[in-house]
Amino acid sequence: MRARVPASSANLGPGFDTLALALDLYVEVEVEPASRLIVRSQGEGAGLSDDPSHLAARVAIDVAGTDRLAITVRSQIPIARGLGSSAALAVAAAAAAGAKDPLAVAAHMDGHPDNAAASMVGGLVAAARVKGGVQAVRLPLDVSLTFVVIVPDVSLSTARARQALPTEVSRESATFNLSRMALLLAGLADSRVLVSEATEDRLHQDYRSPLFPAAPMLLARMSEVGALAVCWSGAGPSLLGICHGGDAAPVQAAATAALAEAEIPGKVLILHPDLHGLVLEHDGPGDIFDFNEDR
Repeated sequence: MRARVPASSANLGPGFDTLALALDLYVEVEVEPASRLIVRSQGEGAGLSDDPSHLAARVAIDVAGTDRLAITVRSQIPIARGLGSSAALAVAAAAAAGAKDPLAVAAHMDGHPDNAAASMVGGLVAAARVKGGVQAVRLPLDVSLTFVVIVPDVSLSTARARQALPTEVSRESATFNLSRMALLLAGLADSRVLVSEATEDRLHQDYRSPLFPAAPMLLARMSEVGALAVCWSGAGPSLLGICHGGDAAPVQAAATAALAEAEIPGKVLILHPDLHGLVLEHDGPGDIFDFNEDR
């Protein structure tokens, strides 16, 4: 069984641990019966841990109840860059191994449901733990929006990024984020009302900036050349510019120049929303199943 799922950008500024957007970079996992455990990886993360410690192997073994599996991973998603690589991999591995609820498996492995929900469902998703399970809901999304993503060649683990956050926030900060999240949801549903203030945040972005000091300058540069709104992508260090389609190329060019100016290696991608989420392919030719087709 093969499973393909998209990358995701979580938080989107004010939606800390609740909002995520599926983007068109993909990881594919194939799981087949075998006489012993075999793990192969291609693309992003290739060869880093082609053994039982690989996340795809741990998930697939847990779901299948056996380690007699051949597991192949093909990924376009940069690792530890704030694009939901681990959540996407967990969803794909769980689905390819036959899990009835790949989202529950991935959310448990990842520790929070937002990235996994976007990879599973596709589009713009709100996710929350409800009564011991994960509730994921597709939200309206203006599909004319395009996303410019700065992906610096600097890794930042979610665990380290969380360590930078305060354990308590003020009521003023909580209210601030709620107001910005309302603006953001309206603007993502209809880009005509999207304002730059919609991605402002007081819960995580400023606290994480010392971990990637160039972030404020890079975000500002994207805003200056036409991005409607800018924010960190997940826990970073990748940065997201939300654009009208025609503005994406100039924003990409300016962001590329800003990276060079700051002497930071990396790349700048133009990405689009993925609206399918998990797609399964069985062994039969042409036997493809969009898991979310009826949702």
